[in-house]
Amino acid sequence: MTAGGLILRADKLGKWYGNVLGLSDVSIEIGPGITGLLGPNGAGKSTFMKLITGQLRPSIGTVTIAGRPVWNNPGIFKSVGFCPEQDAFYEDTTGREFLSGLLALGGFSAAEIRERTARALAFVELQADADRLIRGYSRGMRQRLKISQALAHEPEILILDEPLNGLDPLSKRKVIRLIKEYRTEGRTVLVSSHVLPEIEALTRSIVLIHQGKILAQGDIHFIRDLIDAHPHIVAVRTGRGRALAAKFVGEDDVRSVRFDEAQGTVLFETRNRDRFFERLTGLAAEEGWEIEEITSPDDNLQSVFDYLVGK
Repeated sequence: MTAGGLILRADKLGKWYGNVLGLSDVSIEIGPGITGLLGPNGAGKSTFMKLITGQLRPSIGTVTIAGRPVWNNPGIFKSVGFCPEQDAFYEDTTGREFLSGLLALGGFSAAEIRERTARALAFVELQADADRLIRGYSRGMRQRLKISQALAHEPEILILDEPLNGLDPLSKRKVIRLIKEYRTEGRTVLVSSHVLPEIEALTRSIVLIHQGKILAQGDIHFIRDLIDAHPHIVAVRTGRGRALAAKFVGEDDVRSVRFDEAQGTVLFETRNRDRFFERLTGLAAEEGWEIEEITSPDDNLQSVFDYLVGK
């Protein structure tokens, strides 16, 4: 595998589906290493990935790789590997046959096809199942096969759309390890997900996308600061709910306190979650109160986007 280092650039990129906005005014540069594209379902991640892999024509703006346009430029595809979110297999072929067929379409010789197929299957640890029909593959095996077809031709830019979606923990660890291994030698890897911990396990470089627009881009610590800055709702279930609420009323970092009678919980809104939890556990120990459950209903990515959009 040869060293890469190609730069993928989008400039004022936009895509409309009739009157529906898919992507709006996206300008971004993605270079070597792993970049995480993070956003809730429907944020525009898949549209962006289809645009930068030449599957969709931009309504406005441009996409280039190493300064060369992507749209209607088949020659650029040798440098790009794409793993789609949805499966698109020939179920009655084996994993080996599937890869070999795709490499044949890429113009490789018979000897190259055999060598590249074996290498790609070994990379994703599917040698033992290479001659099984794909219809008998597990979800994790199918996901690894999709990744193998994306890298079998050894592209310098690898685009992965929700590669961890629906996988069990063991399969996720395997796929994360594979992705990290592929970034070596200056390659560029772009991975999308709607789950923050998945992206955190892969990279420190993150792009936040929401409603077809880039909201933020930066190091994971910057993204974490955004999450910590937005107000959090913390639900506490205890038999001493009213007494507990009284202890927090008037505190600077607690914006509101209310009761959820249906759930039997006290709901606290705080801007300093760490300080709140520290005081809560200390108070419970001091007063001898039993805390049955603590949850944070809006401790998720969608709440962060809602907060940023509403600012």
